[in-house]
Amino acid sequence: MTLEKEYGIPTVSLSNENIVSFGTGPHQEYSTGMPLRFVGVPYPFTGLGEDKLGEWLRGKDRVSGKSLMPAIVDALTEPLTAEERKSGTPPEAAAEPRFLPPDTEDNLQRLFKERGWTDFNPVILPTEERVRAMLRGTSHRPDELVKKEAGTFGTSRPFTVEKVAVIAVMAGAKPEYLPVILALASQVPYMDSTTSNANMVLLSGPIRREIGMNSGIGVLSPTAEANSVIGRSMNLIHSIIQGYKEGETGFSSLGNPLRYNNMTLAENEEALPEGWKPVHVENGHPPEASVLTIFSGWNFVNCSGSVVEHYAPQLLMRDFTRVLAATGSATLIMDPSVARQLRETQGFASKGALGEWLSKNAEVPAATYWANSITSGMTAPLGRQGLEPYATWLKVPGETLIKHLPNARNIRTIVAGGETASVWFLTDFMGGRGVSIDHWR
Repeated sequence: MTLEKEYGIPTVSLSNENIVSFGTGPHQEYSTGMPLRFVGVPYPFTGLGEDKLGEWLRGKDRVSGKSLMPAIVDALTEPLTAEERKSGTPPEAAAEPRFLPPDTEDNLQRLFKERGWTDFNPVILPTEERVRAMLRGTSHRPDELVKKEAGTFGTSRPFTVEKVAVIAVMAGAKPEYLPVILALASQVPYMDSTTSNANMVLLSGPIRREIGMNSGIGVLSPTAEANSVIGRSMNLIHSIIQGYKEGETGFSSLGNPLRYNNMTLAENEEALPEGWKPVHVENGHPPEASVLTIFSGWNFVNCSGSVVEHYAPQLLMRDFTRVLAATGSATLIMDPSVARQLRETQGFASKGALGEWLSKNAEVPAATYWANSITSGMTAPLGRQGLEPYATWLKVPGETLIKHLPNARNIRTIVAGGETASVWFLTDFMGGRGVSIDHWR
């Protein structure tokens, strides 16, 4: 838009065919308010040779059906239509009715599924009485705006406290969960990717005990109401508020089973070894604060057995980092017994000390690092601009071992579990600083 308005240079979006439907649909409806011109190319194209890519360049535009190059020229040179000449603030989306007409429970359950308002499991129907009771869980007004740019890629989808309360009812929440779900909703849009990523929700601070979050035995299994319901609410927020729908606003090729509950857990802060701080305290929050942190990533690797005496746990953690998504991030989820071994036997006085050790000792061959399309797409351009260490990694022979977790601050540790086995998980999940739950009380 800047090229066209400020410099008079016509533009056209050359996009994968899966993105075109988003650009000409929800993005137009909720953000631009006018149609943008797109030329569509096949997808995926990663890993294809020059011959195949050449065929595509000589092929057809997936939008107009014209040959690709003439379609680009036409899109750049044809006069604008009346719709394309529109400017200014796009119109607000049509207001949704606050109530649905009465119907049977079966019909309403069917309607909710048809409109994409469920996770395809039955929901608790959000009657006015139930929503009113849910709203007692917060001091905020029902009509208070939580966020406006809530849609995929930040498109405009404003929503209120009442709408979040509706979703909380549908998920089966108790009123005391509402501040958590409001904090969770305030973080939309959630990360999405064609590469089938997932999210994780971590609760820290007093809220864990107040609402009965599980941080002990079976912490990542469906063993506690609060964990299960809050994790489910994230999926409903994703669909209803963010407007996520596969094939229209999202294109996750395989999907990810971790999305069923979004790995919703609480840290077992009471079992932390001396010197090991809770995640929210590491992120600068006071210990007495209740904080929600969302992590996003791809891989989740089980250590597949208890810690053994002849091979220290940090060595196997180092070895397992080779299978991560090469984003430079890692998050460990470990049983308290593993944390104690690392502190008392291996001498790691803090979570940060473990992160520093892994950053200095984890290595992969350069060829393996650059074989990951996420890495080659995100960090290779930085390396070509001279940013280290990526610039050097691009130049070294493929068999050269590189330290692929260069920033120890991007290596996080969560302590949780029931101490029935000395086990741990390794993920490539990236976490933010966290958001206040107390704000939404």
